[in-house]
Amino acid sequence: MMKLSNLKTLLLVGMTLTVLPGLAAAQEACSSYTVKEGDSLGSIAEAAYGSFDYQMIFNANRNAIGNPNNLVAGTVLQIPCEDGQLSADSDVTQIIEEEEAKQAKRAKSNIYEPPIKLVSGNGWAPFAGEDLKGGGMLVRLATTALQRGGNDREYNVSFVDDWAAHTETLLPLGAFDVSIAWYIPDCSKLDMLSEGMVKRCTELDATLPIYESAVGFYTLADNQYANVRNFSDLSGARICRPNGWFTFDLEEEGLVEPLVDMIQPAQPADCFKALLDGDADVTSFEIENATAEIKALEGKGEFVQNPYLSKLLQLSFVSHKTNPRGRVYIAMLNKGLNEMRESGEWYAVIADSLADFNKTGL
Repeated sequence: MMKLSNLKTLLLVGMTLTVLPGLAAAQEACSSYTVKEGDSLGSIAEAAYGSFDYQMIFNANRNAIGNPNNLVAGTVLQIPCEDGQLSADSDVTQIIEEEEAKQAKRAKSNIYEPPIKLVSGNGWAPFAGEDLKGGGMLVRLATTALQRGGNDREYNVSFVDDWAAHTETLLPLGAFDVSIAWYIPDCSKLDMLSEGMVKRCTELDATLPIYESAVGFYTLADNQYANVRNFSDLSGARICRPNGWFTFDLEEEGLVEPLVDMIQPAQPADCFKALLDGDADVTSFEIENATAEIKALEGKGEFVQNPYLSKLLQLSFVSHKTNPRGRVYIAMLNKGLNEMRESGEWYAVIADSLADFNKTGL
């Protein structure tokens, strides 16, 4: 799935990236590629971009890829250009401009409705952040969706960096209507989840999945957990993930205390610093976010992504069940997102956001 313009140098100087066995035969971005036995999305991304970050490839081929950890030989994949374009002839910015022009011509409702109050947080590049284009990829998806599917609702966006406060205080009290964005666990496995993760099922209403994100596991190169092949092999590890973030993916694998020690600082950067300081063994993030954090620490440590362990998780916008209009807003967002997927604007916004982030943020 991904990284854009700086992909070729991404996990970079002072860092090592281990790739799954069976490095894909040489291929180029901006072309198609037929999967061969032994290929993985990581090895294909490594050959095309020089990075194990495959999110962009996954985004462009979601309908062709079933399980990203088990590619089927013979599958034809489109390898996007490094700027996120699907081909040298495509232009994602043109798609966005055309859809915006269509929206501008649509009749607007004369009935006053109060603006929908959206909240997100900083420090989650490229997904959300006040310093990112349009507030980040997910914020752009949300605000665009509110202007698609026949919607024309006004909105405002705020950034509150205490993510735990979103679901514990801000949404329940009605300070905000929708939070951008949250991973929702498999709610049929409540007995395996911690209290905080159970609340995501019992207290929140969520949109349909807006984005599927690959989550990788990172260590220092010389750490004993660098190349373990099974989640059970992480027994005894000190695993770092910021406070207020999702943990259900670990819980579903039985990676809970006391089997592992959970370290939960305030920000993603703190987890990578914990690896450097010897206070944590493993940290786990979206591969886009992790790539950005590692880049910021260039030369300070030799980080590696485990080539055998990964998760594919679904992000949603959420409202609190106590919000009397929450389900209406969720339905509006779903309607707008469905139109964006059909028109191609969904992918265009994602590709444009990632291209801008890689150009200015890395």
